[in-house]
Order: sequence, then structure tokens, then C-alpha cells
Amino acid sequence: MEPTKTEIVVVGGGPGGYTAAFYAADMGKKVILIERDKRLGGVCLNRGCIPSKALLNAAHTITAAKESAHRGITFEPPKIDPGQLRAWKSSIVEKLCGGIAMLALKRGVQVIHGRGYFEDSQTLRVETEHGQQFIKYEQAIIATGSKAALPKAFDLGNPRVMTSTEALEVEDIPENLLVVGGGYIGMELGTVYATLGSKVVMVEALDFILLGADPDLARPVMAYAKKAFKEIRLKSKVLKMATSGKQVKVEVEFEGEKKEEFYDRVLVAVGRVPNAGDMGLENTKVTQDEKGFIKVNEKQQTTDESIYAIGDIAGGILLAHKAFREARIAVEVITGETESVGKFVVPAVVFTDPEVAWCGLTEAEAKERGIEVEVAKFPWGASGRAMTFDRTDGLTKLIIDPKTERILGVGIVGVGAGELIAEGVVAVEMGATAKDLALCVHPHPTLSETVMEAAEVFYGHATHTLSRKKVEA
Repeated sequence: MEPTKTEIVVVGGGPGGYTAAFYAADMGKKVILIERDKRLGGVCLNRGCIPSKALLNAAHTITAAKESAHRGITFEPPKIDPGQLRAWKSSIVEKLCGGIAMLALKRGVQVIHGRGYFEDSQTLRVETEHGQQFIKYEQAIIATGSKAALPKAFDLGNPRVMTSTEALEVEDIPENLLVVGGGYIGMELGTVYATLGSKVVMVEALDFILLGADPDLARPVMAYAKKAFKEIRLKSKVLKMATSGKQVKVEVEFEGEKKEEFYDRVLVAVGRVPNAGDMGLENTKVTQDEKGFIKVNEKQQTTDESIYAIGDIAGGILLAHKAFREARIAVEVITGETESVGKFVVPAVVFTDPEVAWCGLTEAEAKERGIEVEVAKFPWGASGRAMTFDRTDGLTKLIIDPKTERILGVGIVGVGAGELIAEGVVAVEMGATAKDLALCVHPHPTLSETVMEAAEVFYGHATHTLSRKKVEA
């Protein structure tokens, strides 16, 4: 069989992969997109970002109804139908997947469903349900993503031990749920199940939750979780697990003591690992780091001149929007549209209750790297709009260069922080100063005003909070 020839082959149809394929097609390139699953969209759309946010929205609805009693508005206790909830969540995923498939068709991107394997630096073998197919390409873009890590000690072959993939299916609402890991996945899904009615115990090896977020931003999330969860155990470890009838027996070490406990389900959320195995990378010049992520330069080029890598498989921050940007960088380098690539700002958002978001330099990073900064904070207790939400537990902070007054970073915790952080991204990316933000008229009453007033705090004249007067040198 003669191999199929193409200019670009993209391996992996997740956010990075389909973005790269679509952009390359828009630039006039002949593109073939390879995806193992029957649907495009990757983990983010099928088993990650989208379904988790759907479930979190459902959980927020329950919480909002419960918290309305003091306003004089009461509701009957919610009746939860896991099957209908699952079907609603799945309908959103199906619509989005269908939309992406249609966009591929309209753009003339050939989609092949199968597993890609590199025979050499110019040849990809695709194993499909109809047999093998060989593709000769000029450039390849690897976008195979990552998967939830499941340590061998926890891999019992028992469906009651879940990763995020299984947890998002909401097969049932366990009475007792153990969440292993206090990162964003553990905290988000712990919030969902706690709101649906599970008694959630969370175990985290570190002495804090939400690694990467400044402590003052994580604090309101911790306060909410302490009320919503049965228990949060920091500096704690799960030593081993075993199947015990219809439950999972877990040995936990906490506060110097070891004890055995029984749970209906366990969610393991201890990080992600790259999907780099059994791809034939050893037949190319591509190199990987000690964790298996593919090494790339700032142009997304691997150590093989014919192959690029983007998104989770290329390491760094494992976020879909980073993959979107890297996809465009790779395609522009291939097509010669750009010669130099600088660093870009990647925001992080945790969709807990309240949400946490940050971008650019964090306060903790500045301290660790010895960078002199000034921090300006505006508490949401002084925000009229936050009061109308009954959510004054928020905070907006700016990390500012004291000499140039440039915004180096922005952090927000509170309702809608994930939407608000976009203004921070623009400010950091464009090199805006605190004065720029302070002089931009923000609509009233809104939560976005907290960004403007945080900038005014820096100068000592925020209207709705007292702040130290900035003394001119």
C-alpha cells in the first residue's frame, strides 16, 4: 500500500492538536489529524475541563439555593438524579465534540481515528480498526496530552478507586469519599461530591492546598472546604489500599498516627503523566526528560527537526489554553509566519468555591527569587457588588514593580475570579502600570472594580478602603 503524503500530520486531537490542525489548514497547509478516541476534543473536552465545569455549575446551584434562606428565599432540599445529571453533562460534551468534527470537515482536515506510531522521522504508522495506514509527512506536531497519574500502590483494578476520568462519570454519589491530593483537581471534584451529598475526607501530603497559588488566595477556599468537607488532613499520607467487599480499606498516616479506614470510593488526584509511551519516539531524534515529557525549545521544536510538540506532552503548565497558544506558535514557525517567540502569560484558574485565579509573577515566587515587589490588595468586603452576591470572602491583589510601577502579576480569589483574571493577563502581557489600571474607568457596581481599586490602593487613595498613602521619593 502506497503511503499517504501530507505536509503536516498532527498526532492527538485534543485542544492543542485540533487547534494546530485547524490553524495549519487555515494557512493553506494539507493536514492530517490523528486521534485514538472516537471523538475529537481530548481529555479537556471529554474527560476534564468541560465536564468538570458542568458538574461544578450544578453544585453551585445547590449551594446557592441552600444559602438563600437568610434572604427570605427557601427551597425544598434538592433531589439528585445521577443519571440525568450525567446525561446533561454528556450532552454538552457531545455538542462540542460534534462542533469540532464539523469544523475539521469544513476546513478540509482529514481525520483518522487510530493510534499513531513513528516508524522514523518522516513516517507515521497509524493503527486503525480497519488496519494499518502509513503517512509520509514533512512536519509532525505531537499533541498527545497527559493522563491522570495512578501510583501502583493505588491501582487495585477496583472501579471504586477512581481518577478524575471515572469521577466525572458520577456513577453514584458515595456516602463516604476519600480524595487523595489537595491540588486543583482534588479540590474541584471534592467540592462537587461534597455538594451532592458525599462525606468527603481529603488527604494532602503538603501543609497547604492548591500548590502554585499564594496562601492568601487559597485561604478562602480552605475556609469553604472546611465547612463543606467532612475533614481536611494536611501533612498526611495514604500508605496503602486494599479491596474490602464493597468498600476500599485505606491505611492513612496523619499526625504521627497510622489508622485503617473504609471508604465507598477513593479519588486519586496526585498529578498527571505524559502520554508518551509506545509511540515509536525511539525511532526519531526526539528526546524526553526524566518524567517522560518531550523536550522542546521556545518554538515548540523538538530535537528532531521534523517534529514539534505542544501542550501537556511538552511539559510545563498542563493547561488547555497553554496548548492553544503553543499550537499557533508551532504552526507559525512551520509556515514561516514568525521568526522569534517570546514568553507569554498563562493564567491559572481553579474552579473551586470560591474560584482562584492568577497570572504572571506570584507573591511567593517573587520572595523565592529575591525580586523586590510591592503588593496592593483590595478586600472584597469593601465591594458593594460582592455584598449583593453575599460573597465578601474574595480578594484582588496586584504584584507591582516598585521602580517602574509595572504590573508583574495579578491574583484573584472570589466568585467569578476565572473571568476576571483576563484583565490581569492583558495588563501583564501589555506591560501596563498600576496607573494604567487606576485610570481605566470600570463599571459600577461590578467585581471588576476591585482590579481598579487595588491599583488605587498602591497609590494610597482607593475610594472604598483605607490604604497607606504612597510617599513620593
